[in-house]
Amino acid sequence: MAPLRIDPVDEARRHWEARWGPGPSRPMASITSIMRAQQVLLARLNDLVRPHGLTFPRYEALMLLTFTRHGELPIGKLGERLQVHRTSASSIVAALEGDGLVRRVPSTRDRRATLAVITDAGRRVALAATEDLNAADFGIGALDADAQEQLTTILRTLRVDAGDFVP
Repeated sequence: MAPLRIDPVDEARRHWEARWGPGPSRPMASITSIMRAQQVLLARLNDLVRPHGLTFPRYEALMLLTFTRHGELPIGKLGERLQVHRTSASSIVAALEGDGLVRRVPSTRDRRATLAVITDAGRRVALAATEDLNAADFGIGALDADAQEQLTTILRTLRVDAGDFVP
């Protein structure tokens, strides 16, 4: 995608200030910056994992499975951890299953649940994609180590305030 000729956040802020003044324009510009950065970073991350036949959400699902003790999670729990609806989690798992990276199996503990189980091929793909992401600093290499830590701390404060997790 070609770079824009204007900064859309600055442009939105200018319009916001003209209508509602500088006070409300500050948080609007902050949130718009976060959302715009998320879009830019997701595009970068998708570009980095595409050679492995993945999208970033599929990569995240594989990594969640690799972090579990037995390489499996109920699809509903996978969706919770990815912060997506169960239908989206099922679509992600279906795509990964189609590529031979996960298997869907009935849960022996809960007959209503279906487990996503990572395959050996899924582990290999996840590892290869992780090596590429690590080498590319997950797309945020423009920030030095201190700025990355500051960003993590700032966003953690927002996540705690939103009830994302219990600190």
